[in-house]
Amino acid sequence: MIHTKDLKLPEGTDILTMPHPESAVNPRQMVADALENPIGSPQLEQIIASKSGRAEELTACIVISDSTRPVPYKGEAGILYPLVEKLMNSGVPASGILVLVATGTHRGQTDSELRDMLDPRLFELPVRVENHDCHNEENLSFLGKTGRGSDILINSDYVNSDIKILTGLVESHFMAGASGGRKSICPGLIGEKSTFIFHGAPMLADERSCALNLEGNLCHDEALDMARVAGADFIVNVTLDGNFDLTGVFAGHLEKAHEAAVAHLKSYTAIHVERKYDIVLTHGGFVGINHYQAAKAGVEAARIVKEGGYVLMVADNTDTDPIGSLAYRTMLQLLKLTGREAFDRTILSPDWTFIPEQWQVQMWNRMFKVIPQDHFYYMSPQFSDSEYRICPGEKLSDLSGLQNGTPAEHLSAAVANLKEKLGDEISICWMADGPYGVPLYE
Repeated sequence: MIHTKDLKLPEGTDILTMPHPESAVNPRQMVADALENPIGSPQLEQIIASKSGRAEELTACIVISDSTRPVPYKGEAGILYPLVEKLMNSGVPASGILVLVATGTHRGQTDSELRDMLDPRLFELPVRVENHDCHNEENLSFLGKTGRGSDILINSDYVNSDIKILTGLVESHFMAGASGGRKSICPGLIGEKSTFIFHGAPMLADERSCALNLEGNLCHDEALDMARVAGADFIVNVTLDGNFDLTGVFAGHLEKAHEAAVAHLKSYTAIHVERKYDIVLTHGGFVGINHYQAAKAGVEAARIVKEGGYVLMVADNTDTDPIGSLAYRTMLQLLKLTGREAFDRTILSPDWTFIPEQWQVQMWNRMFKVIPQDHFYYMSPQFSDSEYRICPGEKLSDLSGLQNGTPAEHLSAAVANLKEKLGDEISICWMADGPYGVPLYE
């Protein structure tokens, strides 16, 4: 993640930060308490006991997030091994437990990434750890259609497990309102074809498909429809603060535990602002491992930048590909070459053939409906000139005038130069929490 402690902001800059929630004094105890007192659900041990057949013949699937989400799967706040222990203590053999990475349409995790993410004790057991593959149609089960016509194609290993457990982080999500809960299944475990409506252009064009909103949110509703059909016996969701410290653990019923987590999340991620700004500075956060993921920060910045204003962003795109997939690159270039209005007309046309990951470029375009592409300045230490040529917007270094320097130094110089160009009366804000804080203009 980009270090911004050396950032020098012009006098009068508004620093927008999320309220600071109380973090867990004893994370291990918070996890244990949540498992012992589930929300809207029996305890996990009771659920296991209610399954037909002998416990030693049961199989269990624990769904986990990939490395783009800072879910505490190890350490004092680790939520994974306590679940494995409860399963084994209830008689489920370790060899019958599958830890399944909900990759959605993204790449699978490497062995080294998994070992870095997960509790080391897990690898001392005969527990299987596998990645979901949305392209492997032989391992997808068709469970029907949603009310909107989506094929419900779900990972077969999950579908065929006797005990189904979801885990994840609940944070603001710029399409589905909030992550966690049902999103472990949709899009986490679905087939690529199941994304065509869920992430289709008409659904994302609806203004209710936005951060911190579940009511009437078409993305949320579609994901929940699929999750209800696939089923989940138990979930464990967490909330974190800006330092990634545990602020809440919500275990139990698929919907009730998730709703409790979202209510808690709203109490400290919404940032109420009284004006919009000429210049918005932001960063890609932990999630911004590539340009695809950095879109989340761009969408939140678009909420509070004035029409025709400027957005300056730095992001640490450390993924194996700092931009994203070939399909994502293709759609980015379409947006860059055709412009915001033509891009929307194209993907909303009934003759348009859906391209996976077009949705993320559509979300970037929310920003370009407010500011022109040449008012967006981006910097990633991992980008070469060829990457910058693909992405809409301009190089931050062109504005900063620096040949070398840290992202914070580039951002500091760029905003100083822009202020000199536009005049002292302009308004500037720094979104200290990047994609995690949700600014609400009232």
